[in-house]
Amino acid sequence: MSIITISREFGSGGGKIAEAVAARLGYHLVDKQSLGRILGAYGLVSFSDEYESPLGFWANFDGQIKEMVGMLDRATRAVARHGDAVILGRGSFAILCGFTDVLHVRIKAPFERRVDRVMSENGPMERAVAENTVREGDRVRSSFVQTMYGMRWDLCSVFDLVVDLGKISPESATSFILEAARGLPASGRPGARCQDITADDTLDQTVAEVLGCAELHRVG
Repeated sequence: MSIITISREFGSGGGKIAEAVAARLGYHLVDKQSLGRILGAYGLVSFSDEYESPLGFWANFDGQIKEMVGMLDRATRAVARHGDAVILGRGSFAILCGFTDVLHVRIKAPFERRVDRVMSENGPMERAVAENTVREGDRVRSSFVQTMYGMRWDLCSVFDLVVDLGKISPESATSFILEAARGLPASGRPGARCQDITADDTLDQTVAEVLGCAELHRVG
């Protein structure tokens, strides 16, 4: 198994599951901080801040949108080429759609539970404010994927595994993902694999430096 992408609803707790899966497998966890460092070295310093902007991601880039998305695509593909990573969000499921050795996971949870989580993690907050925060977080993520990749962020059919934390515990969700990831190489599905991604020596080196790993994890 080479790559797992994890897309999650805002406030669902999917980030913690991504951390647990990466730790159990011994994979790199690639989140907004590490991807932001890769893109910063690649020339786009403010990616993480702009992605979270309530004004909408594309409104801040004007004619630079295609260039920015191209940089994100290349950085994400370079991480996939490096291998053995859990990529959290940033449209990674859309960027790596079609690769047979990538497992795409969607984490969801009931709205009220997500509001409760936001309130518990952000200190004193009125419930109405927390509700708006959750809705806006979902809107930014959904709009980014829809606008940049023409894919619905909440469409279950584009994911290999969808987990509802309203019914399944985080521990069970982690176990499901681990089992699915370990069984993927045995599926033998024909098609493109991460090792087929064209090398970019400079970007490959940047990824290795950010991830702190000189090894390229290739499956023969």
